Amino acid sequence: MKAIVDVHTHTTFSGHAYSTLLENIKEASNKGIKVLGVADHAPTMPGTADLSYFANLDAVPRMLYGVKILRGCEANIIDYEGNIDVPENIANRLDYMIASLHEVCIKPGTIEQNTNAVMKAMENKNVFILGHLGNPKFPIDIEKVVKKAKEEDKIIELNNSSFVTSRKGSEPNCYKIAELCKKYEVKCIFGSDAHICFSIGEFSCVEKMIEEIGISKELVLNYKKNMFTDYLHKNGKIV
Repeated sequence: MKAIVDVHTHTTFSGHAYSTLLENIKEASNKGIKVLGVADHAPTMPGTADLSYFANLDAVPRMLYGVKILRGCEANIIDYEGNIDVPENIANRLDYMIASLHEVCIKPGTIEQNTNAVMKAMENKNVFILGHLGNPKFPIDIEKVVKKAKEEDKIIELNNSSFVTSRKGSEPNCYKIAELCKKYEVKCIFGSDAHICFSIGEFSCVEKMIEEIGISKELVLNYKKNMFTDYLHKNGKIV
């Protein structure tokens, strides 16, 4: 079974990515990706787009080159109370948001502070995915976070880039997160975290991980075209 959904991808508008949206869509089409989410970094990230960019994403067609396009954002958690840098009026217009911790946007805190930041971010109605939680620079109480994700019906990302180019040292934490997702039957989604089009749909490391752990593919929202969009519909999004 091939993963055909990738909703953590970046364009040149993120400031430190290297492909345009159209290049990403064409590459996704070439690779057989059926659902592509654009999730550029929100404004607290240096060099990225301002809020007007995200407010105007509905200018992007829903279908291009046989690929369904979802309009998203990787929001930054900006304090230990879980606040993010995308106001509600903009977030309401997006199909989904990933919430992530980045060092340039928030100073790494204690385990308690980092955990509280993530757990509070989950209470935001427009945050559906928790991004790259395995980052060792932001230690968290993994079991507490995974159980909260189950309670809030949020999705935990299994980020392939964390094994390859970003956030070195994430692998042990990623395995613990995946094991607990299996234990508590928490929804997961692979993310390429592509910063160039050629990385779109690249999930080899996280696929190897779930095979080793034995996570049911019914918990992973990448294998059927409608799994993630059905989740969005259930949460009031029209996509």
